[in-house]
Amino acid sequence: MIGAVIASFQKGANTLKGPQWVGLENYAYLLGNPSFWDVLAVTGRFLVIIIPLQVVTALFLAIILNERVPGIALVRTAVFIPVAAPAAVASVIWGIAYQPRGPINAVLESIGLPPQPFLTDSDQALQAIIVLMSWIGVGYWTLFIIAGLQEVPRELYEAAAIDGSGWWRTLVHITLPSIRRTLAFVVVADTVSSVLAFVPVQILTQGGPADSTRLVMYDLYNNTFQLGDANLGQTQVVVLLLFLVIITAVQFRMLNKEGD
Repeated sequence: MIGAVIASFQKGANTLKGPQWVGLENYAYLLGNPSFWDVLAVTGRFLVIIIPLQVVTALFLAIILNERVPGIALVRTAVFIPVAAPAAVASVIWGIAYQPRGPINAVLESIGLPPQPFLTDSDQALQAIIVLMSWIGVGYWTLFIIAGLQEVPRELYEAAAIDGSGWWRTLVHITLPSIRRTLAFVVVADTVSSVLAFVPVQILTQGGPADSTRLVMYDLYNNTFQLGDANLGQTQVVVLLLFLVIITAVQFRMLNKEGD
């Protein structure tokens, strides 16, 4: 971290002369570069969609999987299997599924719908990446929420049933407040994980088409290793680090409120 901060104030790390101190020049260039703001806009759209999608889906699955009904163990296994798949393997599998003549388009054509371009269309590529990452991540966050649900005292549900509380009212007034701490953690951890998303983009789209999937981590990688500007890449690391520090601070504040 200290090395990244120092390098962000330098330039020419890969030259024969070695790094030269340039002060805030890298930050001025980065913040004044329209392409960087485009990357932040793409990343923002990505986060706005994927975080609510994953958290709400994980909450829904956790509530179902927490019930003691016949056959629920098989359903739990199906939900948790993607968690064990390495991101690179999952990306390759979904890359095959998204092919123009892949199984997804085969199903669409079988029911009379036109085939979709998915990863080759700038309007669909980001959504395709979101589906892939949600397939990997939802089961992981479901584990945490199930753990939170199992800590809720059963007496609360019994009292609610005696008072005639319906399913929705019980969810809103008992379940969600009781697992607020767990949900706060899941939201923050999911945000951090999504900001650091890299593998699916690197394997499937390389930021395209038309930079529609150029997330901040891929842009950082591209500047550092493809363009060879390690100092600019380290500047992005520092900016990303500051963002994650803010997210962590928000988490602590939420947990402190819960404690109060």
